Amino acid sequence: MNAATLPLPDSNSRDARDARADRLFRWVLVGTVVFVLVALASAALSMLWGGRHVLLDQGWHFITSTDWNPVENKYGALAPIYGTLVTAVIAMLIAVPVSFGIAFFLTEVAPRWLRGPIGTAIELLAGIPSIIYGMWGLFVLVPVMTEYVTPWLNDTLGTLPVIGALFQGPPLGIGILTAGFVLAIMVIPFISSVMREVFLTVPTRLKESAYALGATKWEVSWDIVLPYTRSAVIGGIFLGLGRALGETMAVAFVVGNSVSLSASLLMPGTTIAALIANDFGEATETYRSALLLLGFILFIVTFAVLAVARFMLMQLARREGN
Repeated sequence: MNAATLPLPDSNSRDARDARADRLFRWVLVGTVVFVLVALASAALSMLWGGRHVLLDQGWHFITSTDWNPVENKYGALAPIYGTLVTAVIAMLIAVPVSFGIAFFLTEVAPRWLRGPIGTAIELLAGIPSIIYGMWGLFVLVPVMTEYVTPWLNDTLGTLPVIGALFQGPPLGIGILTAGFVLAIMVIPFISSVMREVFLTVPTRLKESAYALGATKWEVSWDIVLPYTRSAVIGGIFLGLGRALGETMAVAFVVGNSVSLSASLLMPGTTIAALIANDFGEATETYRSALLLLGFILFIVTFAVLAVARFMLMQLARREGN
């Protein structure tokens, strides 16, 4: 039997099998997307439904009030909302420049034999349980803040006319600022890992051309590396911000768990996640409703942050495309 007499495969049946497999694969993908959307919607709606009693009773007063008194059934969520946002902002102000320095050091400055061990050590920090960070913050960072940092801030910056109110208060150690420090240490591995990976995608010829023209490492990082990787860097920053907004145990150890609103960053406060974790187990029906409504607010805040990040990335991509 020669090649001319060999039976040809049934192309029609093969095309039919491929079409069925393609449809099956498409439905599997659609099913996974629908599952994720349904899970998110059900989680949000369940918290909203659980908090309906307080929402119907207090309305917008729940968000704008600072009076949190479960004994009198008064629930004002402004203090935990403020603590959540401020601790996350402090964490980003510390973590972003540190992460950029780590990423640029590993990609441009560190010798090749040192990049692997340092990169691995930083990535391992992301796997440490948050309760370990909280215990470290309570037993190591809080004494340092009490003895050295908060007295210096109070004496140096607390006397300034505009920002002085942010750094006034007794040297307690625990507070909003300490929680921000702990959060910064927790999110640095995430942001620096993203930055390092995207910095490695910068074409070598661009950096070598800049060095050949006499540019310094700082100029290369600011004028070449950052503009080239801007979109991915912003995405990594918002990824870390989302992690900081929802962190619970580490913050609960060092934030002070005080449901009061103070202008000073040195005073104790609380966050939404820490308040829920501390009080949910012993909450009564109305108090549980308030905590569930707080959870829904945290969900909305996190969703809004990620939506803003997505919008910014789309705008940057459109601008770069033009």
